[in-house]
Amino acid sequence: MRNQTFVIVGAGQAGAMAAATLRQQQFDGDIILIGKEYHAPYERPILSKEYLINPEEAPKYLFSEDFYLKNQIDLRIGQSVSRIVPSKHCVVLENGGELRYDKLLLAVGARARRFPLLDQLGENVYTLRTLDDAQRLRQAVKKDKRILIVGGGVIGLELAATSCELGANVTVIEQADNIMVRCAPPLLQDYLLNRHQENGVQFFLDTNIVSAQKQGNELVLVLDTGEQVIGDIIIYGIGAEFRDQLAADAGLVTNGGIVIDSRCQTSEPDIFAAGDVCLQREPLTGDLQRRETWENANRQATIAAHSMMGLEPPQPGAPWFWTDQWGINIQMVGNMQAEEWHVQGDLQSDKAILFGTENEILVGAVAINQGKEMRNLRKLLANPTVVPV
Repeated sequence: MRNQTFVIVGAGQAGAMAAATLRQQQFDGDIILIGKEYHAPYERPILSKEYLINPEEAPKYLFSEDFYLKNQIDLRIGQSVSRIVPSKHCVVLENGGELRYDKLLLAVGARARRFPLLDQLGENVYTLRTLDDAQRLRQAVKKDKRILIVGGGVIGLELAATSCELGANVTVIEQADNIMVRCAPPLLQDYLLNRHQENGVQFFLDTNIVSAQKQGNELVLVLDTGEQVIGDIIIYGIGAEFRDQLAADAGLVTNGGIVIDSRCQTSEPDIFAAGDVCLQREPLTGDLQRRETWENANRQATIAAHSMMGLEPPQPGAPWFWTDQWGINIQMVGNMQAEEWHVQGDLQSDKAILFGTENEILVGAVAINQGKEMRNLRKLLANPTVVPV
């Protein structure tokens, strides 16, 4: 019997972790890991923080240089797949080559959503999604630079804190009425907003940009309030565009992302998907959910690898992610849209736990500089009961 070949398209967190998991689970066939970037798989969370702050900081690669050779993983960087042919069980590379697969994993991730109004300004306008993006930003964010950050989500706020630490003057423009509205409870939103303002970050909330122009070396944004903000560089983060076109062209079910089941299987039985590009159906509500987090990429990579081998995948726990801003570590687990939130500890001292409840049942929690409590919080969420808070 010939060895099976598993092809993984996308050499980011999910793709690399899936390849490693396959070997950990004793898969003895061929593994081909294809990455578009000219870098071995690397950690992305540090790109908005340590990597920018410390000019000597090297990229943090997921595995050592010899890992792929020792584990017989055929890592092919700087290559792209142009087409999938499910009927032939093959992928077509941009260079015209073909690769046959028995099982295929799509871990193709996402790209930064474009903002044409800002892009037309040309140089000194940046996004952050990749190591190459971070290397360009590293040269741009300097002391006394006036930095306009468009988008008050997690990445925008981490970049605001990092830029201030480097001595820049930072202004954040956000169309919502607060920061991190998609992923944080109101108590945490207000707390972080205060911390940023205390450290000199200026905010324009509930505000849209109506025009943008370059005047000499300055970038000028006109807001719908009539105000103008002027900067030396602009960094924007307004969401992501998910790379599902390859899947859609192959006839897979997509909906602004690749639709997968609880086993990370797509509508094509021998094709699986993991990471940011995925939409997974919630078992209780049937709603399609996307989680763009480091933890979710690892979790789905593990599930996909087991499923590709025909093994029972591990059961996922409550979703978890973190952010570091102003030296404050914030970890979030469970449902951040809970009806009520209660504080244990003192937010002013930057050490507290927020408990999110619905009908007095714990459904979510936030640990502020209390990472050691996360294990217990996960246990409580795994067996939801009435929790006195």
